[in-house]
Amino acid sequence: MDWARQIHIKSPAEIAIMREAGRINAEVLATVKAHFQPGVSTADLNAAAEEVLRKHKCISPFKGYGTPPFPTSITVCINKEMVHGIPKKDRKLKEGDIVSIDCGTILDGYVADSAFTAGVGKISEEAQRLLDVTEGALHAGIQKMRVGFRTGDVGAAIQEYVESRGFYVTREYTGHGVGRQMHEGPQVPNYGKAGTGMPLRQGMTIALEPMVLVGTQKTRVLADQWTVVSADGSLTAHFEHSVAVTAGDPLILTVP
Repeated sequence: MDWARQIHIKSPAEIAIMREAGRINAEVLATVKAHFQPGVSTADLNAAAEEVLRKHKCISPFKGYGTPPFPTSITVCINKEMVHGIPKKDRKLKEGDIVSIDCGTILDGYVADSAFTAGVGKISEEAQRLLDVTEGALHAGIQKMRVGFRTGDVGAAIQEYVESRGFYVTREYTGHGVGRQMHEGPQVPNYGKAGTGMPLRQGMTIALEPMVLVGTQKTRVLADQWTVVSADGSLTAHFEHSVAVTAGDPLILTVP
């Protein structure tokens, strides 16, 4: 993708639609999280998400996306799985797992996209620290989502937050513009050099999504051609919000 050519500056009216889509997406994620119990299948989580989407007469941009077509409305990743995990009836949650859920919502032709990672029951101290650092890195990046900064400032903030705490950010998967499509410009890696990259402009809407690994920055894709896992089998986490650049503070679109 030519990321620079794919940037769509949003009007206040467009951002308002995306904010409503973001509220719905937040409701989807909260509903799915409420189902986190040992023995629940990842297909059950997808069914819960789709029920909320139907209630609001919305769909997810994930379903049918790509090649081969992604088969479900959310992605579900467990432990070493970082992104793009496919929900399955025979995949059950277990006590101590950490589970990442990613979902998008299309409302009136505009997309909101967000993700979170949470534990099933009691999780290890290492896992909890991973979750805390990944979520903290997301908010460190969001704080740079202001006019006067560049995409490199956002990536650098995420990278510094993660690596200074002993974890790794993936180099192969990035944040991205979002709005009329699920993937727009600009591309926003989870690493970078401050003062470089594309200038942030009022009306840009970007999905920031730190993907953090315990043991390595390297990943591999499983035979299903979608699920991305840590190369060494170590734990991973993923948090994401869609954020609008405004004349003032960043506006998080994907909150209740």
